[in-house]
Amino acid sequence: MQKTFVIFKPDCMTQRHVGYVLDRFERAGFDVIGCKMTRLAPAVLREHYAHVADKPFYPEIETFMGSRPVIMMALQGKDIVQRVRDLLGPTDSRKAAKGTIRGDFGTDMMKNVVHASDSVDNAKAELARFFKAEELYTV
Repeated sequence: MQKTFVIFKPDCMTQRHVGYVLDRFERAGFDVIGCKMTRLAPAVLREHYAHVADKPFYPEIETFMGSRPVIMMALQGKDIVQRVRDLLGPTDSRKAAKGTIRGDFGTDMMKNVVHASDSVDNAKAELARFFKAEELYTV
């Protein structure tokens, strides 16, 4: 069983789509093994988005992701990293098909409802960044 990490982003929170998105994850057979709500601090965001922190658009990401509390979850399931990415659709919501989470609820590249780990290695790193080992409950 794989584990992955997701963030219900500020647009998901504002538009009250958390329950709908979580329902899709659960209907896909994924187990929630960790969950918490927090406001992401600039230092954590800079670490999380280190791969784009030097880009001119990064300040907009930091402002958006820190604009309100978010819900972070650890999920577990068979081939979950890719299956979550498939459920979400492409990062740019404008290119996401209807029926995908981003196609149904997202509006653009940044306001795309959910962040999800894009590889098994990144899932491990992101889970370690945001959850202590004792906060994860495998089933």
